[in-house]
Amino acid sequence: MANADQIKALIRSHAEGDDTRFYAIAMQMAAQAARKGQGRFAQELRELVDRVKAQAKTAEISRAIKPIPMAQPRGELAGLLTVSYPKDRLADMAVDEALGLRIARILLEQRQRERIRGHGLSPLRKLLLIGPPGTGKTMTASVLAGELGLPLFTVRLDGLITKYMGETAAKLRLIFDAIQSARGVYLFDEFDALGGERATKNDVGEIRRVLNSFLQFLEQDESDSLIIGATNHVALLDRALFRRFDSVVEYPLPSSAIAVQVMKARLSLLDASAIDWDKAVAAAGLSHADIARACEQAAKNAILEGSTTVRTSELIGALEERRSTHA
Repeated sequence: MANADQIKALIRSHAEGDDTRFYAIAMQMAAQAARKGQGRFAQELRELVDRVKAQAKTAEISRAIKPIPMAQPRGELAGLLTVSYPKDRLADMAVDEALGLRIARILLEQRQRERIRGHGLSPLRKLLLIGPPGTGKTMTASVLAGELGLPLFTVRLDGLITKYMGETAAKLRLIFDAIQSARGVYLFDEFDALGGERATKNDVGEIRRVLNSFLQFLEQDESDSLIIGATNHVALLDRALFRRFDSVVEYPLPSSAIAVQVMKARLSLLDASAIDWDKAVAAAGLSHADIARACEQAAKNAILEGSTTVRTSELIGALEERRSTHA
């Protein structure tokens, strides 16, 4: 049987969470029992150790592939983060092939992150998304969260940025603490409000300090979370930001083929057989979001006129109306 020293060492290793030492002592006890002729006890002890080690390994793998649940940020974080659990998929996005492949590559590296890290490399996870409004930057964050089964945390800049010296940097630290403790997709939308060029004439010292803090936190972060900055005004960003991100992804206005794809998807519940798509595309020149809204407006116009058929003139009129709002 086990001696007093072995029992004390067993309890001490368990209390300290030293599983490797705990198993080693248990196997020593089994070997000692076998030498004393207690073969059955020794065999049972070895089998028990093997079973517990297998269960621990399974639990470790399970924890690694599941996000830490956070139903709702609490305390001060409640004013800094909003959380959602998107179901969006990459197939839901209407983007050109090159952009689709870049997003697919990010997903692949995240799904194979342990394999990549096993070779001393890091998967893509700090992303800067740039491009005109309505071209899919925010939806990309939702798609990444949906595809990976992660929560999407959106940073509330109205709660983050304050006029009091040091307060914004302290709140930023809270956010990066959350990034470290709860795996998810963290979206800094309208990122230029936080990452604006430090050398601008209208800049104030507090904004420079906040940006410096963000750069430091971002560079030091080694979590499993995805950090996404999205902006419509790339020219306003500080140059130092670009080298801190793993990848800068640009979102252009949709090509003619993508524009038609968006229009057909939005008008799929009505009769769109009468639409001249070439004429409609020629009148577009808008973002994905604006094209979608124009299609919805054209569809509602047709319904209010007592028809289920959308005409080319109705669609072009709606597209031109959307364009005029940006003139």
